[in-house]
Amino acid sequence: MKKPMVGIVPLVDMERESYWMLPGYMKGLEKEDAIPVMLPLTSDWKTLKQLAEQLDGFLFTGGQDVSPSIYGEEVLKTCGECCEARDTMEQELFELAWEMDKPILGICRGIQLINAVLGGTLYQDLPSQRPSRLEHHQRPPYDEPVHSVEIVESTPLHAVLDVSVLLVNSYHHQAVKKLAPNLSAMAYSTDGLVEAIYDPEKRYVWALQWHPEFSFLKDRNRKKIFESFVKAMK
Repeated sequence: MKKPMVGIVPLVDMERESYWMLPGYMKGLEKEDAIPVMLPLTSDWKTLKQLAEQLDGFLFTGGQDVSPSIYGEEVLKTCGECCEARDTMEQELFELAWEMDKPILGICRGIQLINAVLGGTLYQDLPSQRPSRLEHHQRPPYDEPVHSVEIVESTPLHAVLDVSVLLVNSYHHQAVKKLAPNLSAMAYSTDGLVEAIYDPEKRYVWALQWHPEFSFLKDRNRKKIFESFVKAMK
């Protein structure tokens, strides 16, 4: 059996005009016998369509803030750096992969992008729009958990992990505000933020606010995320 090939959206350093990748995204997939492929940063529709057709699944990574224009809001002063090239590419790529029912996993920015593209909204800046005592923007080391999430029973995440409470790491200042109509929540933080989502009508469209790519080597439950993603491609 051929190993599934997974397209990973590149990370972008706008100051250095470079593309790069955190090894955890790739190693997490390699551990599950998949082949990760970092994608070019492009908005060429023919290129994206070919990628969507030929690759077996897609991982939408962390990074810059999602532009509020995607969900119809003005940019607040507290919104962070946005990357128009990423927003354009990822919106088009997600829609193509979603229509083709390709397995999709979103992490951090990924959950925000997916929710926004499907019609939801975001908090542009949690500290100013939804202050909480919970730590959502931790300092290193990033593989250490800083808060817990409550996993919704009868969801795919609960079926895979078989736990009701999970300790997670956390490094974000944006988050899901209004959940998109197509999506359902799979986990909430104790202060009520949506921490994991899925599309019940698709083969595998999952997204998480935490970062399994930093901790899958030391935590079996993080490894199970990558395992379930790759399994959906086989």
